[in-house]
Amino acid sequence: MKHLLSVTDAKKDIFEILELAGNFKEDPYGKKPLKNKTLAMIFEKASTRTRISFEVAMLHLGGNPLYLSASDMQLGRGEIIEDTANVLSRYVDGVMIRAIKHEDVLLFAQNSNVPVINGLTDKEHPCQSLTDIFTIFEHKNSYQVKMAYLGDGNNVCNSLLLTCALVGMDLTVICPAGYEPDQEIFEKALMYAEETGSNIEITSNVPDGVKDADVIYTDVWVSMGDEAEKLQRLIDLNDYQVNMELLKHAKPDAIVMHCLPAIRGQEITDEVMKSSQSVIWDQAENRMHVETAILFKLLNK
Repeated sequence: MKHLLSVTDAKKDIFEILELAGNFKEDPYGKKPLKNKTLAMIFEKASTRTRISFEVAMLHLGGNPLYLSASDMQLGRGEIIEDTANVLSRYVDGVMIRAIKHEDVLLFAQNSNVPVINGLTDKEHPCQSLTDIFTIFEHKNSYQVKMAYLGDGNNVCNSLLLTCALVGMDLTVICPAGYEPDQEIFEKALMYAEETGSNIEITSNVPDGVKDADVIYTDVWVSMGDEAEKLQRLIDLNDYQVNMELLKHAKPDAIVMHCLPAIRGQEITDEVMKSSQSVIWDQAENRMHVETAILFKLLNK
């Protein structure tokens, strides 16, 4: 694995990364394999979990995280991505980018001599979906479970499709017409699902989609960049809220997940987030452990 731009880049390494994450969670302050190594972290979008989790993960490994706002770099004054990538890869040992356009991260990686990690784009969020699978295994001790994802078929949903298919986990995406995940990614997930035996499907029927689910997952209805569509999105997605009534259709021991930030009262209720079925805070913590594993895998050369 040279880069982590998509979950598919980790196809051969996914179970090793998940195992490493478990080891680092047990002993986060052990050896320092990335001593004297530096990770540049470029942010085009605001961040809480991505910035802090990567920063702390790098410190746990003995390395140095370097925060870079795109507006503070020459990128903000018109320098092309290729030039920035060529220069940065001579200074640092790895780059994590939280970008607006997925194509920009791909272009950066093509011109970088060091590993590049996708910290979020409009198309995928691989670090999040790997964390989600790790969290599910932590609570269910199996990948052979059914996940029901409700709401907008966004970047997180796209990465979940691929990750679930790669580990053999069933996933039902439940969304209204016009909010389906990326078609190309869906077709790729179906291809991987044939190899692993997972069942991947999309429906607009909430009770049927949630039936017998082991995991209920949701994300914000209005992502960064979608603010102009807010009113219409709230109308269209109104019936896809994760609430206590919806949980009655899932298995009694189903766990609830959300990648955060959450808008309580929209895609999920305050009651569900505070319920015993919520593993949202474990999920948030695990971002750090999974990213520690990713950094170790890519930078410990």
